[in-house]
Amino acid sequence: MFFAHSLDDREKICWQPLRAHLRAVGELAGAKGHKFGASNAASLAGLLHDLGKYSVAFQRRREGGDKVDHATAGAQEILKLAQTNQDRVVAQIIAHAIAGHHAGLPDSIGELDQRLKKAIEALDPDWRDEIKPDTKGLTPSGFDWGNKDTCAFRLAFLGRMLFSCLVDADFRDTEQFYCKAEERIADRDWPELPSVLDDLIAKLDRLAAKLASTDDTPVNRLRGEILSHVRARAASDRGLFTLTVATGGGKTLSSLAFALDHAKRYKLDRIVYAIPFTSIIDQTASIFRDALGEDVVLEHHSSIDEEKLGTREARDKLRLAMEDWATPIVVTTNVQLFESLHSNRPSRCRRLHNLARSVIVLDEAQTIPLPLLRPCLATLERRTLN
Repeated sequence: MFFAHSLDDREKICWQPLRAHLRAVGELAGAKGHKFGASNAASLAGLLHDLGKYSVAFQRRREGGDKVDHATAGAQEILKLAQTNQDRVVAQIIAHAIAGHHAGLPDSIGELDQRLKKAIEALDPDWRDEIKPDTKGLTPSGFDWGNKDTCAFRLAFLGRMLFSCLVDADFRDTEQFYCKAEERIADRDWPELPSVLDDLIAKLDRLAAKLASTDDTPVNRLRGEILSHVRARAASDRGLFTLTVATGGGKTLSSLAFALDHAKRYKLDRIVYAIPFTSIIDQTASIFRDALGEDVVLEHHSSIDEEKLGTREARDKLRLAMEDWATPIVVTTNVQLFESLHSNRPSRCRRLHNLARSVIVLDEAQTIPLPLLRPCLATLERRTLN
């Protein structure tokens, strides 16, 4: 029997079988990749990511032996399994994700090339029968190979999305194994946005009606006109939108109303607000919690006052949510968002796949330096996130 994870104080019967871990990660990663048409590619990345653990040397490591590279084997093997020219290109991308699922995405030239040529420990041939990898149809459905100007960019970002699916699935299954073994619970119980959208929109409608019933002033009338205009545009085709409103014009609630209505119109999964200043994040998150409730809003930045987060259980739940942004509404910093889009680190990229099928709002976008804004808008404009 080959094992993925061990327990120092337990007999081997309590350890996690390798085939169980690989199958579970493959299934989880495939489900995450389904949203952007890459379930087969993401599933295969999950199945092969720990392939090197099918070596005798690694199993000795589980019992205190020397450290063994267990990621390179899957990266090498996937290149042998791809069957068409297009799938071979995607396999090369998946190889990056597998090779870097612990240390971070490697550079193609130099680091990955060396690892693909590296001599590794022999694998037990039983791995093929235990996990039965399906290597057909790795190319995402609808992928545009014809546009040479954007193909390389889209392929690179596809690799990052697959990497995100893999590392999050790996983290999740490993966490579940150790939680069960230690008889503890990792509270990741958040509602899905589509299931609560009608209720959130109704709450916002009540708030808008309450604000409209206040003093009939030119400013309040203008706020009402802005809100009506923005909500009307929520039925427009998906794409990039701009909203320019003077201070005091109700931009925060208007943009939230647009995000909720747009998410309902297109059955989207998440709303993410990226804001440049933590002081504005505090204010915005507070407005959203007052309007929609505590149980749907995640505030994520480096200066969070933990004393305001309630009980230890509540703080632990929020920390877990910060890892992958699996909450209906996320209010965060530009830095957190942009590093999720472009970092090579597993901890940063882990939440990237959860941006797929999301409404993403860049608040105070004029404060973002153009060298940073352009690549981020390019990512969003190409609809790489579906």
